[in-house]
Formats: sequence, structure tokens, C-alpha cells
Amino acid sequence: MNPARRRPRSRPRSALTSRVLAGAALATVLAITLAGCGGPTRAAWNAAGSGGGAAAPSSAAPAGPVKPPYQPGKVLLGAYLDLKGQTEEQALALRTQQLGRNLRVLHEYYDWATPMPQSPPAAGTILMISWGGTFYAPILNGSQDTLIAQAADALAGLKQPVFLRWAWEMNGNWFDWDGPHNGNNPANFIKAWKHIHDIFIAHHALNVAWVWGPNAGSVPGAAWNDMNNYYPGDDYVDWVAVSGYSTGRDKPGSLFDDIVKRYGARKPVMIAETGALERGGTVKADWIRALQEWIDAHPEVGALVWFDTDNDKGTGDNWRIDSSPSSLAAYRALADDPHFGE
Repeated sequence: MNPARRRPRSRPRSALTSRVLAGAALATVLAITLAGCGGPTRAAWNAAGSGGGAAAPSSAAPAGPVKPPYQPGKVLLGAYLDLKGQTEEQALALRTQQLGRNLRVLHEYYDWATPMPQSPPAAGTILMISWGGTFYAPILNGSQDTLIAQAADALAGLKQPVFLRWAWEMNGNWFDWDGPHNGNNPANFIKAWKHIHDIFIAHHALNVAWVWGPNAGSVPGAAWNDMNNYYPGDDYVDWVAVSGYSTGRDKPGSLFDDIVKRYGARKPVMIAETGALERGGTVKADWIRALQEWIDAHPEVGALVWFDTDNDKGTGDNWRIDSSPSSLAAYRALADDPHFGE
């Protein structure tokens, strides 16, 4: 079963959030990295205006390079951290000590009505928010516009680049915001995405990089539920992400080849959720090594975010990178790979 079906709720952020990203130079570099197809996308947003009666977007929106300015072959390494008995700050410190390096992406989950964070994460770390959605109808009828605007203002107020992955795994059948729970109508997902996006632009939340993240496999596998039917269009997406887990002997290519083939030439690709379970011997360590090799061979991939938890809603599943000495050694080797450099 995909861990996404039993997603952990958001939790209060620890003291690490009081420390801001250091230095204007770092902020500039991160803004370029996150921007995706910055130039034409920003222009399209300005021309399109916004939905829900929000104010028109600023004509002073910054332009960016036409092509994704991530560095092919360079990968941002990150994690969702929820380790039993530890705060987020303690878990982050443990991983920094074990890997001998900092994580570049800190992944957190927020429910639809949960207030967005008021401060960015620790220096050198990019916050990625997976924002749980709701049914499409309340978004499309305008009743959620105030909530959306408040979220936009909060993220704009961070004044640092942020990854925002709204309504992930929309091609599954386990969330309120997926197609099967909304009349089998992917077109309305696209309308909802654009509506939220346009409100963010109207509220000058231009530091937000929009991460569109389907599941690696569509459930159900009917043609109408194909992931591409949910794609909002290049002007509304900065990064294309994917969720895919190894619960047995799944090869990385069987999970991630398709997303790269479909979108890798258009957008930087993020593996936004992944992990593997111990299945005896060195099965998990071998899978981590195979993932490293697969990413090294696919320069379209610009970020890897591990689902690093042993607290997966009481299932007993252990996705931690240190679930065994061999797994930790394999993950440490991945983190030391120059492609995953800080």
C-alpha cells in the first residue's frame, strides 16, 4: 500500500523554524533554482489575471530564464522527517550528523485549513509544503478564496523560495482531491489548480514554485484517470514531481521512467516522495544503490525527497534511511555522490 494513503497530519514546527535563510546571495541562487520555466510562465501569469475577484497580478513580476535553470546532473537532496520520539529539529540534527552534510529540502505536510508557516526553515534549507486539498467544488465556487489568499500572503511573507505541492497524487483514489472523489473529472482539478495559482500570483507570492505531483501509477488505471489529464499546463507548473515507493523489489525505473519520459524535456523533475522497506538481507540497501544509479543516469531529475519516518500512522512500516546499518551506508554513499552535492 502506498504510504500516501495514510498520510501523517501536519505538526507544529520546532525551534529550527525561527532561523532564517542566510544571505542575499543564497536567496538569489535558490530563487533561480526554484523558478522552473520562469520567463514565459511569469509573463503568462501577468497576462491572465486572477480568478475569484482577486486583484490583478503585479506587472513588476520578475522575469527569469526560459529554460529550467536547475543544473542538469545536480540534485537537491531532502526529506520528510518524522522519527519516533524526536522533534523535527532533533531528527534533522541526527541526519546531518549521520550524513555529514545538510539536507537542501525540508518537506512538511499541511492540511487544507492549517495556517501556513510564519518563518522559513534553517539556513541553507528550502521548505517544501505538501498542501492537502479539498473537493474541487468549494474551490471553484469561490467560497475558499479567503483561505487561499491567507495562505498566499503567509508564503509570500517568508520572502524566501518555497516549493508548494498542492493536492498531490490526484490520480489516485485515496484523497478528497483526487479525480475519483470528484466525479471522475480531471478538468475540474485543472480549473481548481489554476484558480489557486492565480490568487497566489495576485497576492505577489512569486517566491512559490508550483510542484505538480501525480502518483507513479494511476488508480484506477482507466484512460480518463491518466496523470496527463490532470496537468495544468506549462504556464502553471514549475516542477513536475512523482510519488513512488518500493514495497518489494520494484526497480526505480519501473516507478520513475514514465514521469521523466513524459515531462523531463519540459520541466525539472522531482522525486517528491520515495522510500523502501527492509525485506531481508540487503534488499533495501540494494534498492537505494539502484536509485542512486538511476538518478545519476537521468539528469532531468533535480530533487530527491525521502519519506524518512518510522511513524507511518501506526502501520509499523519503517521507511527510515537508518532502518539497518547497510541501508544507512547505502544512503550515506548516495549523499556523498557529487550529483547530490550541497
